[in-house]
Amino acid sequence: MNYVAGILLSSTEKQKNRKFILALSCILSLGLLGVFKYFNFFVDNFINSFALIGIRLEARTLNIILPVGISFYTFKALSYTIDVYRRKLESTKDAVAFFSFVGFFPQLLAGPIDRATTLLPQFYTKRTFEYGKAVDGLRQILWGFFKKVVIADNCAIYVNQIFANYETLPASTLVLGAVYFSFQIYCDFSGYSDISIGTARLLGFGSMKNFSVPYFSRDIAEFWRRWHISLTSWFRDYLYIPLGGNRGTKYQVIRNTFIVFLVCGFWHGANWTFIFWGIINALYFLPLLLLGTNRKNLDAVAHNKILPTVKEVMQILSTFAFTTLAWIFFRAESIGHAFSYIGHIFANSLISAPEGSDPEKILPFVLILIIVEWAQRDKEHGLDFSKMNIPSFAKIMIYYALLTIIILFYASQQTFLYFQF
Repeated sequence: MNYVAGILLSSTEKQKNRKFILALSCILSLGLLGVFKYFNFFVDNFINSFALIGIRLEARTLNIILPVGISFYTFKALSYTIDVYRRKLESTKDAVAFFSFVGFFPQLLAGPIDRATTLLPQFYTKRTFEYGKAVDGLRQILWGFFKKVVIADNCAIYVNQIFANYETLPASTLVLGAVYFSFQIYCDFSGYSDISIGTARLLGFGSMKNFSVPYFSRDIAEFWRRWHISLTSWFRDYLYIPLGGNRGTKYQVIRNTFIVFLVCGFWHGANWTFIFWGIINALYFLPLLLLGTNRKNLDAVAHNKILPTVKEVMQILSTFAFTTLAWIFFRAESIGHAFSYIGHIFANSLISAPEGSDPEKILPFVLILIIVEWAQRDKEHGLDFSKMNIPSFAKIMIYYALLTIIILFYASQQTFLYFQF
């Protein structure tokens, strides 16, 4: 559908007809996404809203399987059609190249959401094997496996136990569970992104960076510039800016910001918890927007320095704390579950040792992650050794050390969190 729409957009000069083609393409693409992902959500809430006033409705929901990665490849296809409409990209008649772009297997399940303007042209060119790129791709894959298999999967075991039994656990355990979920979701998704980008590079394809050490952010605006970059930039270019962006009155800018965060939350899943998570982040963003400081921290923290200042440390910790609080709603099964979880944190004493199945065994690996990503915060990934004079034997020792850790601390298999999106 989007392939044909692109050809029609390129061969049609009348603006009215071009707008119709684009609108039809967007409606059909988002319509398919809506039926598979959100139909049951709207039906259930429609029935529940009438039940509140005593009217019982009988309606059937769809017993269908959500296609894996549908949100990701839908947005990739939409970026193609919209960019062709904006004349930023020539439409392609090469069906193999187009379908390879949309269904590019390293990105199919969970992104990154590469734009057609950057990824599609790479399918036109003949690729030759480049040793340097292949080795760097393998390094990034290895770092991604460490984050996913060692940190995310081990955190998941502990987090699942805590969120399922939070009513009987001390506050210190609940806080640690929330912190570990922050590292779980980061290492799960950024780990997948590293594997995806590394695999693409191994095959000769360049892919956009999807995470840039977001937990070293000094405010929420910086966090969202560094978290899931391919999605946030997609919403910026195809939703926020068309709505008016930061142009217009303060009210219009605030409105546009809330719309983007609401849509971002809803994109993640058909559950009120995701929508509420989006609202919380919009509220976090609001003070920065009103004060005009949302674009204050554009460079990497402590740029060209070894350590951050005390002020920067406090900014990083406070941003991480606010982000972790919001992640509780992302992880919870319902909004009530999230509020109850938070309530038990403040109702119980924090002065007690965390309970559970050896939570401290994960801590050394989290510390390794923090140290490596801090040292490599200006690089493409944790094992990016470009422009570093490291002896070959030292690199080999690092590779084997990580492989050994992956094998020894492999947790019971956990699915990737973002597969559900």
